[in-house]
Amino acid sequence: MLDTLYIENIAVIEKSSIDFTEGFNVLTGETGAGKSIVIDSINAVLGMRTSKELIRSGASKASVSAEFSGISAQAQAVLSDLGCLNEDEPSSLVINREISLNGKNICRLNCVPTTVAALREVGRYLVDIHGQHESYELLSGDKHREYIDDYANTGILLGQYREVFHKLKECKHRLDAVESDMNERDSRIDILKYQINEIEQTDMKPGEIEALKEERIACKNSEKITAAIAAAHSDISGDERYSVLSALSSAAHSLEEVSELVPELSKLTQRLDSAYYEIDDCLDTLSTQLESREDSEHRLEEIEQRLELLNKITRKYGTDYDEVQNHLNNSRQELSSLESIDQSMEELLDRYNELANKALELAGEISDLRRQGADEFTSAVQSELSYLDMPNVRLVVNMEKTKLTENGMDKIEILISANPGEMPKPISKIASGGELSRIMLSIKNVLTDTDGADTMIFDEVDTGISGSASQKVGMKLKSVSKGRQVICVTHQAQIAALADTHFLIKKTVKSGKTYTSVTRLDFEQRKNELARIIGGLNITELSLRHAEEMLNQN
Repeated sequence: MLDTLYIENIAVIEKSSIDFTEGFNVLTGETGAGKSIVIDSINAVLGMRTSKELIRSGASKASVSAEFSGISAQAQAVLSDLGCLNEDEPSSLVINREISLNGKNICRLNCVPTTVAALREVGRYLVDIHGQHESYELLSGDKHREYIDDYANTGILLGQYREVFHKLKECKHRLDAVESDMNERDSRIDILKYQINEIEQTDMKPGEIEALKEERIACKNSEKITAAIAAAHSDISGDERYSVLSALSSAAHSLEEVSELVPELSKLTQRLDSAYYEIDDCLDTLSTQLESREDSEHRLEEIEQRLELLNKITRKYGTDYDEVQNHLNNSRQELSSLESIDQSMEELLDRYNELANKALELAGEISDLRRQGADEFTSAVQSELSYLDMPNVRLVVNMEKTKLTENGMDKIEILISANPGEMPKPISKIASGGELSRIMLSIKNVLTDTDGADTMIFDEVDTGISGSASQKVGMKLKSVSKGRQVICVTHQAQIAALADTHFLIKKTVKSGKTYTSVTRLDFEQRKNELARIIGGLNITELSLRHAEEMLNQN
């Protein structure tokens, strides 16, 4: 439950500490005294949206702290996941939120820095706030499904359904993409096959372009090269009688004859033989080069044609061999994928049908739970309303089958018949403000067991009602407070008189500045506050006696 709320520099509240108790807590005060500021402050520590406009005039920042005890296992689990659980006292929690004029928020859970989103995540298990705007949520059919789902405990089944539904949506998206691909597939396959064939027919080799460019230079200088080779060949071969080879052979032969007499000459003879064979090989190479040069013009033409083809390929598919090969490999993969698209389509259709059947099955089970829960829910709410002076109200849950959505296949709307014999109609067309408040209170009371929050706050739930209806609303709130902490902002004496703890919110002006204080009232102070609510500014002996009687009765 919420033990202590400390507020500093929030609107007209400079500093205030409120110690709430178990059971039924009531806050009263004149209109404009600052009751809504207390609710805004609680909203702030629960991670709700705030504005720097809340900061008290003249202050640079505002802060709110809340101390909780006996928090639920769900709240403890969230804190543990966030790394903010108090290991020594896991059921206790302190929340701090600081708001600066520059828009910066500083949030802490058990002194651990965290985010506004984290406050909101744990806050849903701590406090359930019901204000006037929530009554008007009844006018929107979107909330009606949530009420039925909460009552019927569809949560686990709905979670399973949503998991399947999201997979179904993803599969549908992929199917649409494949169908779109199929519309362009044939033309794309033709293009890919042409490109692959063109690259493969070229049979481009790594480094080929560079090698051909070098050879082209040689061919263009063929005359000069041929002359040099021919001169070298002539210098070596010369006259058969006086050639270099003949000289080497003759020298080796002469030395061979005396090598037995001078052993050192044997090695020299071998060197001359080696030189002979090396030069003979060079002569053969020169001869081959001379023969190849005879067709240089034809070769130059071949080179130019080949380079033209390779340049065409690199202009279309990449700047060099590696890029062309990368394009070829990618094209082959895409072609393979497109050619197997029929099989992919068939597999996706099978998967889609499987998921659709599963989603329909789960949605049907959810619909069954909702129908069963709806009957019990309306009966329970009507019983509550009967107690709250609305005995003739009849609720009907209208369920229409729709296409599959994230929430199943049901459109749900709660209809109301306010008087006997009247056809049920949408709540927005019948209910008044006071009726909305009582319907919402009844729904909250019916959903108490499914609501995980240990503290319930009702902000002016008595709007539009008076007399016995106010008395019964107060008694219903008192009843709810037997199972959990209830905090209620009210303008009704009948409700305030039933409180276990009564706080007065009072506004004063000092030195041109407005201050709001929150005071816990004793019996005499409560009597005076109830008399003020009953009689207005003129508190009479009669109103005081009436107030005392109300307190004594309760």
